[in-house]
Amino acid sequence: MIIAERMAAFIDSLDQGNTPWLDEIEREALEAQVPIIRKPMQSLLKFLLAYAKPKQILEVGTAVGFSALLMSEYGPADCHITTIEKYEKRIPVARENFKKAGAEDRITLMEGDAADILRELEGPYDMIFMDAAKGQYLHFMEDAMRLLAPGGLLISDNVLQDGDIVESRFAVTRRNRTIHARMREYLYELKHNPALETVILPVGDGVTLSLKKER
Repeated sequence: MIIAERMAAFIDSLDQGNTPWLDEIEREALEAQVPIIRKPMQSLLKFLLAYAKPKQILEVGTAVGFSALLMSEYGPADCHITTIEKYEKRIPVARENFKKAGAEDRITLMEGDAADILRELEGPYDMIFMDAAKGQYLHFMEDAMRLLAPGGLLISDNVLQDGDIVESRFAVTRRNRTIHARMREYLYELKHNPALETVILPVGDGVTLSLKKER
C-alpha cells in the first residue's frame, strides 16, 4: 500500500463504478486471482481517455481483457485498441470477453511475445498502456518511443511495486531484485529522456504518465 489504507478506501468509495458487464469481468478475474488494474488506476485511465481522446491505443499486457474493454467503453466512440498477450491460458478468455461485449471490431488481440510484436508494429499510437511483465518495461521502451505519436501519452502501471521501489535492493527478496533494479532504471530513463515529460504518481501501485514532446 503506497498511500494510507483508510484514505485509499475513502477515495474508492466515491467511485461511480463501471458498466455491469465490466464489473462482472472484474469480479471473475479477482476470483481467479488474475491481476487486473486496480480501482484508482481505472479512475485515472477513464479520466485520461476523456481528456486525451486517443483514437489509436496500444496495450502491452491483455490478461483477460478487462483494461482493453474499459478503454473501449470509455474511450472515443471511434477509437481502436491493439492489445498484446502471450500467456496462452488467458488469450481465449480475453477473446470470449471481447465477443460477449460486442467489442471484437474495436479491439485487436495479438498473440505472442510483446518484444517480438512491438518490433513489427508501425503505429503511430496516440496512447500506449504498459501493463505487462514489470521487468520488461525497460526492454519495451525503445519500440514504445518509436510507436508513440508526438504529443502521445505513455502510461506505465505498477511502477512503485507496492512501495518496495524505495527500498535497498538488499531489503527486497532475492527473486525480486532483478525486477527492482530494472524498474528503477526504467523510472530514471522516463524522467531523464529529453523526448519525454514524465510524472510519477502514487496511484494504485504507482503509475507514470509520459508525454512525448512535439518537436
